[in-house]
Amino acid sequence: MKWSGNQLKAIEGRGSDIIVSAAAGSGKTAVLIQRLKSLVTDDGVSLDEVLVATFTNAAAAELKER
Repeated sequence: MKWSGNQLKAIEGRGSDIIVSAAAGSGKTAVLIQRLKSLVTDDGVSLDEVLVATFTNAAAAELKER
């Protein structure tokens, strides 16, 4: 997937918490999943150290599935 500049900032940014807020269908869940994947696989972060929150059942189901 080709990421926009702002999406890459959300995926690759480190050293602080982030909030991703954008229009429906803009890729928020995909960005969240990619950030989490990167934290775990590239940075060695344990899933026990991560809090992920989403506000739709569809997004929650996608996170759980992936």
